[in-house]
Amino acid sequence: MFKAARSLTFKCVKCSKAVQVYLQKTSACSHIQPYQGLCQCGELKRHATGDKDAVQSYLESPVGAWSHHH
Repeated sequence: MFKAARSLTFKCVKCSKAVQVYLQKTSACSHIQPYQGLCQCGELKRHATGDKDAVQSYLESPVGAWSHHH
């Protein structure tokens, strides 16, 4: 069983500083692991791994409006 990392680090697209994103709560499935974090400059960074369609849905949804359903 694959266990998703609790946090990942990326380069901010706005200021190029390191921004850490944290695993968000989801249902107990392996279809998607959504991450979100806020850079020091205020830029929101979202990332997800898993099912291609679920990842696309998460990244295109308004912040706070996405939920995963089976």
